[in-house]
Amino acid sequence: MKKLWQALKLVRRCDPWSFRRKLLYVILQSILPLVNLYILKLLVDSVTNAAMVHGVEPFHETALQSTMLLLLLMVGVFLLNRIVSALNAVNNDVLGQRLVDYMADVMQRQAARLDMAYYDNPEYYDSLHRAQQEASSRPLVILGNFMSLLGSILSISGIVVMLVTASWWVIAVMVMAVVPGFIVRLYKARRIYRFRRDNTQLYRRTGYYSSLLSSRASAMEMRAYNLTDFFRKRFVKSRKQLVGQLLRISRRLGTLDVLCGVIEAAAMFVVVWLLIGQAFAAAISVGTFVMLFEAFRRGQGYLGSLVTSIATLYDNRLFVGNLFDFLDFEPQIVSPKEPLPMPERIVSVEFRDITFRYPDMEHNVLTHYNLIAKVGEVTRIDGENGYGKSTLVKLLLRLYDPQGGVVLINGIDIRRFSLEELRKNVGVMFQDFGRYSLTASENIGFDGTADVTDAAFLADADCIIRRLPHGYCNMLGRTFDGGAELSMGQWQRVAMARLLYTDAPVMVFDEPVAWIDIAARKHFNETIEKIKVDKIILIITHA
Repeated sequence: MKKLWQALKLVRRCDPWSFRRKLLYVILQSILPLVNLYILKLLVDSVTNAAMVHGVEPFHETALQSTMLLLLLMVGVFLLNRIVSALNAVNNDVLGQRLVDYMADVMQRQAARLDMAYYDNPEYYDSLHRAQQEASSRPLVILGNFMSLLGSILSISGIVVMLVTASWWVIAVMVMAVVPGFIVRLYKARRIYRFRRDNTQLYRRTGYYSSLLSSRASAMEMRAYNLTDFFRKRFVKSRKQLVGQLLRISRRLGTLDVLCGVIEAAAMFVVVWLLIGQAFAAAISVGTFVMLFEAFRRGQGYLGSLVTSIATLYDNRLFVGNLFDFLDFEPQIVSPKEPLPMPERIVSVEFRDITFRYPDMEHNVLTHYNLIAKVGEVTRIDGENGYGKSTLVKLLLRLYDPQGGVVLINGIDIRRFSLEELRKNVGVMFQDFGRYSLTASENIGFDGTADVTDAAFLADADCIIRRLPHGYCNMLGRTFDGGAELSMGQWQRVAMARLLYTDAPVMVFDEPVAWIDIAARKHFNETIEKIKVDKIILIITHA
């Protein structure tokens, strides 16, 4: 129950007023049909009594007024119930959209705060996949289940009061008839949950194959190597495995559902037949018969709804656990409780006796590695692929912490600085730089209002951007309308401008000239000479 309450708190937190309105509407929608059922009983009795007393003669004026009043009252309660239903539907839409936005924010914040090490772990992706499936819908479904449960309890309480006037056995039969269905639904919830959890990797594989077949990033190789049929076969095979297992489970559960329906139908026959017998024996009035018949019929429905709500809550308790399992992840790389202020002027960066290996890897990427970079100098790090050059950048940013040794800024362990301040003072152009479907200006400065032209000029990107139809306001990439695609070399110069725009005291260029031509390389070297005076420059290149 703990995680169900957590899910309810998430819903309440995203929109407290909509949550309260939902509760009010559910209570009203549970009570009003019962009020109308009792008014129906009074109305039928009023008409029956008047007919028996007056025969074919016109109704007595008093009886007619009483009947008209009951009819108006019944119609008024019906209309009120419809209004409440409409308000509840609108409120559900509002609450649903607020929850989608709120849960997206929760998920994004959680993913952003976790260490890079999580991204090296397949179990993390399994957890993230399951959480993403549940995040936007399960909490609202749980709220609906709880409200339905509350409404069913209120409605059943009223029905029980009505049915007691007939006999206790009516209530007993009604309850016993839904017990098999309750057991089947619990079994179904557990079975489906276990199936989906056991097949998380298979679900992820189908999603992966589908994304390869439809994404721009893989489109060229798909065509160049004729890979479409290969990955389509993989997709179809994975889907067949999933669908085949699901259909076997569904057929088995469907058979059990039919048997439960037979039991419920038999219970209805027995109860209604006995009520008819009481009506023929004049033990109950026609109005009471109508009320009890409807009460039993609705009671079965309310009990079915109650059983469904409980079973679905059980189902959602299992699934929402995936969401909270993901939200329970905690980063290991965090800022110290009392961080030191960053030095006003950074004069040195040192990697001292660094030993590091990635999670679940057997061999070290770096072993007893040492390097010192000083202000005003250009420190070049050359090496072959797999040498660990790019890993140094990740350690400097504290995306990972080394297993041995220490990274120092001005002789101070970088673990003593806050992560935010550290990363503000270390600018990086990654080898696998980002290519964002934003305007050229936003690709450099991100806020879209800052003047990024100086940085673009230093990176030799200004001339590229000004040739675009809308210059710095032009969308880059072909994901959205009006976007302009750039060559890899042009994208690299935009990424370089992004780093230069930060004006960070420590700048790291990882393979900065891999995609650019000779003229652009000359411009890059000139830029480095201009900016190195008061900065620490690290340039990573292949040997």
